[in-house]
Amino acid sequence: MSAPILIVTGMSGAGKSTVLKTLEDLGWEVVDNLPLPLLGRVLGASPEGDEEPRPLALGLGTTTRDFDPAKVIARVGELSRSRGLEIGTLFLDCAGAELERRYAETRRRHPLADDRPASDGIGRERELLAPLRDWANRLIDTTTLSAHDLAGQVRESFAGGDDEPVLSVLSFGFSRGLPRNADLVFDMRFLRNPHWVPALRPGTGLDPEVAAYVAVDPAYEEAVRRIEELVAFLLPRYRAEGKSYITVAIGCTGGRHRSVHVAERIGAWLRARGFSPTVTHRDLRAAPQDSLEYRRPTGAGRETTTA
Repeated sequence: MSAPILIVTGMSGAGKSTVLKTLEDLGWEVVDNLPLPLLGRVLGASPEGDEEPRPLALGLGTTTRDFDPAKVIARVGELSRSRGLEIGTLFLDCAGAELERRYAETRRRHPLADDRPASDGIGRERELLAPLRDWANRLIDTTTLSAHDLAGQVRESFAGGDDEPVLSVLSFGFSRGLPRNADLVFDMRFLRNPHWVPALRPGTGLDPEVAAYVAVDPAYEEAVRRIEELVAFLLPRYRAEGKSYITVAIGCTGGRHRSVHVAERIGAWLRARGFSPTVTHRDLRAAPQDSLEYRRPTGAGRETTTA
């Protein structure tokens, strides 16, 4: 089966750039303002080697060189018949008053307005594009849509189930700072710390003895379960917002014991539910003595400092 081909056209200012950018984020090949004489060459191109063909989106409009709606319709029909291609067409429409507002807001000149008001160019373009609007097999009216809403509709219609965000679970130590790319941060410093057990201190959260020590903390099971529930609740919403990358960061003091074990557990829990997270331990290679100072009380009003 050949990869999908979609022609994106419509009123200038109606959101063509937003649609093409969203499709590109979904893994489509995107070509905007392709000259019509090159249309057959692009549609006939084959991927190199064993590379799988990717969906292709072509942006066409009144700013395209040699643009003529009648020629577009005829050329696409000819290529569909001669090469057996299924070529869809998405037309983006928008009310004239809203288009005028957008042009006024961005201070851009309408491509068909010349030295006249934007409303004149919008009227000319609407008349010119009427055959394409009637011919297109899908239409989106963006009059009441923000760019965010339009991108959401595109993802919903064209993602094909392959737009799952890249999911990462990261353990870290607060002593070395918060990860910059974290979307969700959970602090494990309320759990008892294996650092204070001499036999466990050299180990890490990957060691069964350390993991068992952390897991028997009375607060452990309920806390981790609630974190898992929150992550499960938020992931579909992040996906709906169009996030391409989601990082769940789990922290403890040094990033070697508690956070490592909990990150591994959450990663396994996500995999059991069909996700494919990458689990990374940012500070695991750091030696315990490299951590910033730990402080624990030893008596009323006194502290000792331990590396």
